[in-house]
Amino acid sequence: MKPDAVRGHLDGLILAVLEDGPRHGYAIIEALQARSGGALDLPTGTVYPALRRLERSGRLTGSWSTVGGRERRTYTLSRAGRHALALQRTEWAEFRGVVEAVLRPGEAR
Repeated sequence: MKPDAVRGHLDGLILAVLEDGPRHGYAIIEALQARSGGALDLPTGTVYPALRRLERSGRLTGSWSTVGGRERRTYTLSRAGRHALALQRTEWAEFRGVVEAVLRPGEAR
């Protein structure tokens, strides 16, 4: 799946994988790929700017640690992030329902 296909939904996808607990950037990319059955193979250039944006907005908190001599930033879902995720899920359910209603063939409207 192309990165453009997730435009507008990436923040919610990232928040969802962090709901399970803190992860560093590459682990978030791996979780997106695993949970999507490999369909979401997003480049770091797509995910890392979104992580920085979500942190600046207060939806994530980040902290630096050293693992195996390498610096890593680990992200945690904040209270605001949990609220934003709940809102994203509600909006997604509404959007999905509207699109399905339009795409379903042969039904009277």
